[in-house]
Amino acid sequence: MKKLYFIVNLIAGRATIGDKLGEIIDEFNKSDYEVTIHITQNTTDACECAQYACSSGFDLIVCAGGDGTLSQCIHGIMKSENKIPIGYIPAGSTNDFARTIGIPKTVMEAVQWITHGEPMLCDIGGFNDNFFTYIVAFGAFTNVTYETPQQFKNILGHAAYILSGISQLTSLRSKRMRIEYNDTSIEDDFIYGMVTNSASVAGLLSMNDFLLDDGLFEVTLIKKPANITQLHHIIHSLLNISEEIDKEYIKFFRTDKITFTALNDEQISWTLDGEFGGDATVNTIVNHKCAFSIMTEKSE
Repeated sequence: MKKLYFIVNLIAGRATIGDKLGEIIDEFNKSDYEVTIHITQNTTDACECAQYACSSGFDLIVCAGGDGTLSQCIHGIMKSENKIPIGYIPAGSTNDFARTIGIPKTVMEAVQWITHGEPMLCDIGGFNDNFFTYIVAFGAFTNVTYETPQQFKNILGHAAYILSGISQLTSLRSKRMRIEYNDTSIEDDFIYGMVTNSASVAGLLSMNDFLLDDGLFEVTLIKKPANITQLHHIIHSLLNISEEIDKEYIKFFRTDKITFTALNDEQISWTLDGEFGGDATVNTIVNHKCAFSIMTEKSE
């Protein structure tokens, strides 16, 4: 019998995953898995649990929660010598990474993806001394994901992020930065920047033409707009992917390594996979190609 370590965040999303625990474990048992379950106690113990599973002879980790819980689990895997595969049951408010690889939205369908699927190698991001799964970002609205109360997220889902973001429109601040990548160096004032490996961000902004295992990240930078009208034009350009991107204010490119340096000595606050990622003046992001395995639908 195979050994499965099941990490569950009971308060993720609309806090309904607990109603399905018995049915989920039964499905794992039927697929010849002996299940050990751990309910997360805080925002970081999923990382420690994943490390424990990797070093204790388990064959598979399964994470049930949101993007932040998945990120913590993968962080633990990356810190381990024995990197075992992970399965993901999306139960958060946005579930961007699940949307990226096509994991079904319903819990039991996601479970069957795991029990009947196969591992797929994926890139993972390194951010200074940490890791991220699908996004690291600074600037406008990035604090919304980790400052919006969980109860608010549970009730309103995506709308919670939208409402919190709108409330900040009048207080946007730019950052004077030097950004270095691919033998290129640029200096400008930016209100937002993100490095991603995802088909969507916060369930809203969509990214096209990307791969999870190409060793490259997609980088989007937004320069400080001249006025509020230009800001609205930028937002419209980002959210309507069928239209041409506003190249005057939006810069998009791909790279495997990038460094952000604040030029006014003011530390920059970052978000990693929807959680607070720390403050620093100099930040380096690198792509670790095909560094972990996640369970996906079995290819025919």
